[in-house]
Amino acid sequence: MELRAIGSLPVSVVGLGCNNFGMRIEGDASARVVAAALDAGITFFDTADIYGDTKSETFLGQALGSRRTQAIIATKFGMRLDESRRGARPEYVRTAVEDSLRRLRTDYIDLYQLHQPDPSVPMADTLGALDDLVKAGKVKQIGCSNFSAGQMEEAHRSAAPGGARFVSVQNEFSLLHREPERDVLPACARLGLAFLPYFPLASGLLTGKYARGKGAPEGSRLSLSWTARFTTAKNVAIAEALQAFAATRGRTLLELAMSWLAAHAPVASVIAGATSPDQVRANAAAVNWRLAPEEIAEIDRLAPPP
Repeated sequence: MELRAIGSLPVSVVGLGCNNFGMRIEGDASARVVAAALDAGITFFDTADIYGDTKSETFLGQALGSRRTQAIIATKFGMRLDESRRGARPEYVRTAVEDSLRRLRTDYIDLYQLHQPDPSVPMADTLGALDDLVKAGKVKQIGCSNFSAGQMEEAHRSAAPGGARFVSVQNEFSLLHREPERDVLPACARLGLAFLPYFPLASGLLTGKYARGKGAPEGSRLSLSWTARFTTAKNVAIAEALQAFAATRGRTLLELAMSWLAAHAPVASVIAGATSPDQVRANAAAVNWRLAPEEIAEIDRLAPPP
């Protein structure tokens, strides 16, 4: 599989999002998904302390086991686990990383990401704490998530000379959510940051498995109440039009959704979740469509940019 760079880290262009671990599947099923990912050439595994109420990190660490060196592990901190475990205060950064290292069964994290901005803490303070972790060898690179272009610029200005800087930003991006094209992707180009799209398949709507009037498949992510925002009438109509277009090229909607994201220069790895080995293998094989300019123009007509 093609490798791209997040700072100094070589990562597979398709990554595995691990937010299903501990939420929709348990340890044994998570291990099967991880093994299938490694066998398919996926090396980038993205999780967070909050996923599965910390179980995702635990299950990922258990699943990797002796294959840890084959993986690039990205995890996140900062969202509220409880009243004391949240935010980006330097003292909490130091606690959070130790907790994640223990759950992941590793002595270093490849990419440690601030899950969301914390306006109550000066960015320079958070970056200073993260720089200490890099210097201590506990973290290789640092990134951010859910940051605006302005917040990315602020973080860049706040980094100490010679200190660790964010090398990536992870925000929602898909054919149905193209907002990053407005200013976040241009900011990535200016600042030299890799972009990591989450919800690349709009929680399953862009897999082609959702049919209008039939509802979401039982047990799918789209059947969960919090995913209702994806299945608006407008989004369903766009997805159907994109699926029909892909079919004229002998392709699937999944191939279109994944390959379109991978075609954007700042995108380092398309992070797609999975609950089964078959889903992992399908995602890994879905980035082989090199879109022609006329195809991109038609996509823009069917799913207009912001």
